[in-house]
Amino acid sequence: MASSKRIKTKYPGVYYREAKRIGGPGVEKVYYVVFKVNGKTKEEAVGRQYKDAMTPSRASNIRGQLVEGKRKTRQQKKKAKALKKWTIDALWQEYTIHKNKNASFQSDVGRYVRYIEKYIGEKKPAGIVSLDIERIKLRMKKSGKSPQTIKHVLALIKRLINFGTNHGLCSGINFKIIVPVVNNCTTEDLTPDELCRLLEAIEQDSNKVAGAIMKMALFTGMRRTELFKLQWNDINFHRGFILIREPKGGKSQEIPLNNESRKLLEEWPRTSGSPFVFPGKDGKQRVTISSPVQRIKKRAGLPESFRPLHGLRHVYASMLASSGKVDMYTLQKLLTHKSPQMTQRYAILRDDALKRAADLAGGIIADAMQDAGNVVDLKDHQSKK
Repeated sequence: MASSKRIKTKYPGVYYREAKRIGGPGVEKVYYVVFKVNGKTKEEAVGRQYKDAMTPSRASNIRGQLVEGKRKTRQQKKKAKALKKWTIDALWQEYTIHKNKNASFQSDVGRYVRYIEKYIGEKKPAGIVSLDIERIKLRMKKSGKSPQTIKHVLALIKRLINFGTNHGLCSGINFKIIVPVVNNCTTEDLTPDELCRLLEAIEQDSNKVAGAIMKMALFTGMRRTELFKLQWNDINFHRGFILIREPKGGKSQEIPLNNESRKLLEEWPRTSGSPFVFPGKDGKQRVTISSPVQRIKKRAGLPESFRPLHGLRHVYASMLASSGKVDMYTLQKLLTHKSPQMTQRYAILRDDALKRAADLAGGIIADAMQDAGNVVDLKDHQSKK
């Protein structure tokens, strides 16, 4: 081990400490250099007198290279070595450790396994080129995947790379991943007959949990993940509100507990040892209920494109907007949308309701005018007599 005493040399920023010689008797000099990187002072050992044939002159040359950035510091070399092992697959393994194992995560698992792992899993982010991403997009298009699905996969790739760069695990890519433009303004709705068939199919199905979740989506407009996360402590029967824990893209907030959802929840049995209203396996948070809701959808004869849970959220919103009795700001709050733009898709339904109301008013006025005209005609007739 080198002694703690620093001994200067004639070269600026170069000094040495004496230490036991390696490979021979006696002591030898261990040379150090002091320099600055990005305004911070660094100190680093550069070699030993005999083992590395280091001299003050050589140490000074090394210091100059470090100052000019022509030579990596020990820390930079260590970081570069660590970066070599961070492939996309390694980043995915690390990423999964830090993620909540919710329904969204389960969807990401499927996306990674089907569309990412096989094609770029063994590559490091810095080794990925734009052609790799374009090939993934092309394969998905040829297999009939929607722009929305492709967008989700590309977003996952971007999240993995950002995760790596944000934690200093790897360097990023040198191009921008272009995601397809997706029309998110599609509003799913059901006719009164379709809605009746759905409610009938729910009552006939043996899976009462799936039916209850579908009804809650219809009664409250809650998202699937919000229903999966719903706990009994989130429901205030006294005040008549439901706490929505961290809705998509926003802070936790409350929505009213209407009569239909109140009745369902008051009659719904509680699972011993679980805080969740609709718990999954072993009382933990549910991650999926796809199979039974798809079965109910099929039995009801609903359109193939209709999403049995998120679609019911649209039905809820569409019914309110079409009533003409709910303004867009109130609807935004009920749907826990973080911006009014997200609620605007329902504006046309509200406008239709307003037009119907205006037409109704016009009809009433026209009838009144006609009645008034009849009275005038009657008076004229009587006066002539």
